[in-house]
Amino acid sequence: MRSVFICSIRHITGIVMIVIAGACSTETGLKYPVAEKEMVADTYFGKEVADPYRWLEDDTSEKTADWVTEQNKVTQAYLMQIPFRDRLKQRLTALMDYERIGAPIKKNGKYYFFKNDGLQNQSVLYVKASLDGTPAIVLDPNRLSDDGTVALTDYAFSKDGSYLAYCISRSGSDWNEIYVINLATGQHTGDHLLWSKFGGPSWQGNGFYYSAYDAPEAGREYSNMNENHTIYYHKLGEPQSQDQTVYRNPKEPKRFYYGSVSEDERVLFIYESGAEVGNNLFMKDLTRNGSEIIPLTEDMNFVYNPVEVVGDKVFFLTNFGAPRYKIMVADIRAPKLANWKDMVPETESVLTTDVQVIGGNLVLIYEKDASHHAFIHSLDGKRLHEVTLPTLGSVYFSGNKDDKETFYVFTSFTFPPTIYQYDPDTNASEPYMAPKVAFNPEDYTTEQVFYPGKDGTKIPMFLTYQKGLSRNGNNPVLLYGYGGFNISLTPSFSTNRLAFLENGGIFAQANLRGGSEYGEEWHQAGIKMKKQNVFDDFIAAGEYLIREKYTQSSKLAIQGGSNGGLLVGAAVNQRPDLFQVALPAVGVMDMLRYHKFTIGWNWASDYGTSEDSKEMFEYLYAYSPLHNIRDDRTSYPAILITTADHDDRVVPAHSFKYAATLQAANTGGAPKLIRIETNAGHGAGKPVSKVLDEYTDMFAFLMFNLGMKP
Repeated sequence: MRSVFICSIRHITGIVMIVIAGACSTETGLKYPVAEKEMVADTYFGKEVADPYRWLEDDTSEKTADWVTEQNKVTQAYLMQIPFRDRLKQRLTALMDYERIGAPIKKNGKYYFFKNDGLQNQSVLYVKASLDGTPAIVLDPNRLSDDGTVALTDYAFSKDGSYLAYCISRSGSDWNEIYVINLATGQHTGDHLLWSKFGGPSWQGNGFYYSAYDAPEAGREYSNMNENHTIYYHKLGEPQSQDQTVYRNPKEPKRFYYGSVSEDERVLFIYESGAEVGNNLFMKDLTRNGSEIIPLTEDMNFVYNPVEVVGDKVFFLTNFGAPRYKIMVADIRAPKLANWKDMVPETESVLTTDVQVIGGNLVLIYEKDASHHAFIHSLDGKRLHEVTLPTLGSVYFSGNKDDKETFYVFTSFTFPPTIYQYDPDTNASEPYMAPKVAFNPEDYTTEQVFYPGKDGTKIPMFLTYQKGLSRNGNNPVLLYGYGGFNISLTPSFSTNRLAFLENGGIFAQANLRGGSEYGEEWHQAGIKMKKQNVFDDFIAAGEYLIREKYTQSSKLAIQGGSNGGLLVGAAVNQRPDLFQVALPAVGVMDMLRYHKFTIGWNWASDYGTSEDSKEMFEYLYAYSPLHNIRDDRTSYPAILITTADHDDRVVPAHSFKYAATLQAANTGGAPKLIRIETNAGHGAGKPVSKVLDEYTDMFAFLMFNLGMKP
């Protein structure tokens, strides 16, 4: 039974504004901007918790804007005095300046693909008539803004390949606008839809399904809670006001609803999520007018994903009765969960959600110890081949249900994304497109180690560094982690890390509990009142790196974004002595109020909320980064917080309040700075120019405070 939650905000008449003089770092000479403390507090189950920087939650106020401006001035002044910053930017720019091409997408006999020449802010969509044909531009997002801050976020081709519906985001926001291109003429149709979010277009007939919210309150588009997610059907040529409401559930205004049409356009699947760790699934027969929406499942504690409809069979990916996932199948005429039958049973490895039907076969990607393995199965579940991949890494496939022409992209820490053409009949792969990056991958090595967590749990971690590195306890290390939301960290390539590696650094990626590396049990071991396991695993990674003489505390830096920003903030509070530098990005820092903004309530399945119970409140309060900053002369690492003004996923108020509290506390002389990007969001779609600026600042700060001299 849910406990009664008692919360009050005490506003005192003639509120006293306590001005905190700009705190000064004796070590760096930094003087932080003046902040004000308001006498605001919340009461949780009899416990009063002060929230003096509540005013920073108002991202539209002039006072907040002034604070942001002054913080950026101090941060940029500090970063500009780093002697190698300009040279570092030149090197990062040179590394980024290489041609990046995505896997071909075959539609209506033509091949579509994305390409970035190197330093273009956004990748461009091209088409060619054959694989060796001359490409032509279909859509160039760089032409949609002067500064590259309009990004393509989603797209869908109509079944016959005549139309392309695409979504754009402005300044990094999660809000999307939808447009349509007639691919025969190359012209826009005039269709323009607003306020779409978390549910892009899925075509059926002369239109498509999409998800959207009602227009938000003017001025509060990026912070107010989003409610009443609705699935609509838009018919080409008609105004948005005439779009048909397909599904809306006013009884559950905070949940997400989005639709997906089978490739043969016979079935609409509707997903319901946002209450637990899984989803519910519904189905609508599109071959019959007025058909009802049928619930297939009734338990949101499990994941239910339709893979494809093939004839009268529906294939599903699920962890129902299989924590590491399996494939089930049902007859389209009896599609409820009770009628599903096992097709590909659960194995020791985790079946990822990237399951496709390509060329009449099932393509299954398994994850073993946080690295991908690819297999081809027949549609009766029989395993036909394992696809030989170059090394430990990550892979995704591209192809159509009935076309054997198949491509896949493979990548790893020092293996740039490379496209292979794959023949499922002979199980042979041939390189199709390999990028040319200005570094030699043969100079580096990646090893995987397994270290014990605090409770003895074996945790995997990847380490990448230059060959010949000496384990003398004196190497600079950047330790990265996430640990949450059933998300796995598999090997990936980033030029932004290469300059650090070139200068003797080690990049360490720890696969913490809370992710999906070992299935739902691994996820469950790092959520709610087991969240401390995630922080313990991260801290244990740092201790292992020191114990095994890869590094020492004065050479150890930590990094994480979003839920990983929370991880970094909590780890710093709990073990400030262990780290020299911390880089928390777009972090969830206020664990007592996170659920009150935009879609923050959706994270309760992993975190719980301060409203749930006295025990849950106390657990969150005990690790919340904002509420556990020490103020007792404990020396903290050098900290550079990063966020953005248009982040409507993890609103910047988290980072604002955390930075103000950190700067006001007595945590030693190392810098405590915040970098606030303008016209940017949570990270997706950020233009290359802003990415380069941000990573230059982050790695300059990191390397300077680790004593590196690149």
